[in-house]
Amino acid sequence: MKCPKIQKDIAHCFAEEVVKSIIEEIDHDVFALLVDESADVSDKEQMAVVFRFVDKSGIVKERFLSITHVSETSATSLKSAIDDLFAKYGLSIKKVRGQGYDGAVGASCKRKDLIRESHRKKIQEEIDKGERSTGTGLNQEISLQRPGNTRWNSHYRTLVRLIELFSSIIELQEFNDRFNEVNTELLICVASLSPIDAFSEFDHSKLLRLSKFYPDDFSSGEFISLEQELSIYIDNVRNDDRFSNLKNLGDLARLLVETRKHMSYPLVYRLLKLVLILPVATATVERCFSAMKIIKTHRRNRIGDQFLNDCLVCFIEKDVFNTITNETVIKRFHDMKDRRMLL
Repeated sequence: MKCPKIQKDIAHCFAEEVVKSIIEEIDHDVFALLVDESADVSDKEQMAVVFRFVDKSGIVKERFLSITHVSETSATSLKSAIDDLFAKYGLSIKKVRGQGYDGAVGASCKRKDLIRESHRKKIQEEIDKGERSTGTGLNQEISLQRPGNTRWNSHYRTLVRLIELFSSIIELQEFNDRFNEVNTELLICVASLSPIDAFSEFDHSKLLRLSKFYPDDFSSGEFISLEQELSIYIDNVRNDDRFSNLKNLGDLARLLVETRKHMSYPLVYRLLKLVLILPVATATVERCFSAMKIIKTHRRNRIGDQFLNDCLVCFIEKDVFNTITNETVIKRFHDMKDRRMLL
């Protein structure tokens, strides 16, 4: 049992049981995906994945699921790693209702990919119209170049690329402006669910508009039912003293489950859950990287990726880890492969 390989197998069993418990907490419901990346002490790029969801008790939780080494930080590479993670644990991307990247390299790479693709289409259109010459070495794919900290000539090359890609960058900015308008409207509608001051912000029309942001979650028939359900819901909670001193949406969701009103108003509760899982910060992901620096140090800089992930899962999700029984771990340990003896 002192063999390093056996110890790693046991750590892996504990980590897998923790992840299994987290997935059971989600219970095939919708969730948000929080992703960030950072280099560890050995300069290997690591991608951390955190899920934000509402559990069966109506409590909003953010759970660390995995940290994965990625060979590069492009949007394509990060997407591939996320797809592999979902496939490994049998998760569906259709259940994702929000994504947060904290301005990570992956997010900036995604913008760079959009700029590069937009520029490629422009060149192709000009070639098709005969407005651009073609030949060897012409019309090569380009992207924005990050300026170096010490090589000042790299700043010149960045400016040259910026001039070449200027029209594509303007188009992307216009897209972002439109996206911000959608965000603003979404937040205005979300405020109508607030329980503060006896639900003084409640607005029937805004909540119906909010449901339109989630066409996959509300069918046309459910939209009509939601309109009727909202009227009954607001009268009920305003006349219930238990809901009089609530301060935030998280408390509202928890109390709806405690009073079993989430079963009386399932569509309203569904709308509330969709709002609660919207990623508002990525502090949880940043704390994962702080934990990574505790486990993988300069003296332990050769720790393997799998062992690092297993240690992080158990270390970060201590409350879930403490619920795992030795019997379940022993069973998983035995099921990994044939052993020479029984524990």
